[in-house]
Amino acid sequence: MTAKPSLRHRVYRELFASAREDGKLTLTNKVIVVMILASVALAIIGTERQLAVDNRTVLRWAEFGFGVAFLIEYLARFWSAAEKPGDGSATQKRLGWAFSFFALVDLAVVVASLIPMLVTGAPIFRLIRLFRLASLLRFGEFSNALRALSTAIVERRYDLAVTGALAGVLVLVGATALYWAEGAQQPEAFGSIPRAMWWSIITLTTVGYGDVSPVTTLGKCLAAIVALGGIGLVAMPTGIVAAAFSDAMQNHREAKAKAAAQTAKENA
Repeated sequence: MTAKPSLRHRVYRELFASAREDGKLTLTNKVIVVMILASVALAIIGTERQLAVDNRTVLRWAEFGFGVAFLIEYLARFWSAAEKPGDGSATQKRLGWAFSFFALVDLAVVVASLIPMLVTGAPIFRLIRLFRLASLLRFGEFSNALRALSTAIVERRYDLAVTGALAGVLVLVGATALYWAEGAQQPEAFGSIPRAMWWSIITLTTVGYGDVSPVTTLGKCLAAIVALGGIGLVAMPTGIVAAAFSDAMQNHREAKAKAAAQTAKENA
């Protein structure tokens, strides 16, 4: 007769997605994700002065509730980390988890949740909770998508390096052209190539703040050419990564279907 898993082991499997064979998020972890998003939304709302003043009591109690919940979760993870497979005592496993990167992120989240109770005007600390999502979303389909994206970038690294080098050349050429055409008319903006690079960068990236712009006919013609080049500059790396990501996801789906078919064949 199979022994019933201990409470600590059940807590470990519920909180640590890596303890599950499928690697998917448990219901508890899904609830934690919702709590993190809700607490971040609360922190964002809290920066609106009038809303913060009108709903001070509600916001403070909500912050306190999130802080307590995250503290309980952290303590539960610390306690159940002793169930991690492998050599070592329960204390060693707990300390090993406590000093891991994602455990330190968890601790930072707890501190960020409790700081507003002690210090006023510290909304920036609350946004640390967003980093907590990284430790929860690195399993299951989320991790598959991240792996596919990283694979796509690695496979196309030379293509991206070429587009990056081309971007640098276009920035320099654009800055030089406007320095030559507009340097005398606008010395503050185009009086040197380094100064003109600011305009060149924001134009090639299609941001176009409008704080600096050419005033001569020649400068405007050159600026138009640089702006058109910026459209292609943005499109190239975007297309490269998008195509590579699509290929990686397609390969993942094919491999998953092949594995499922193989499993079905073995079970038949």
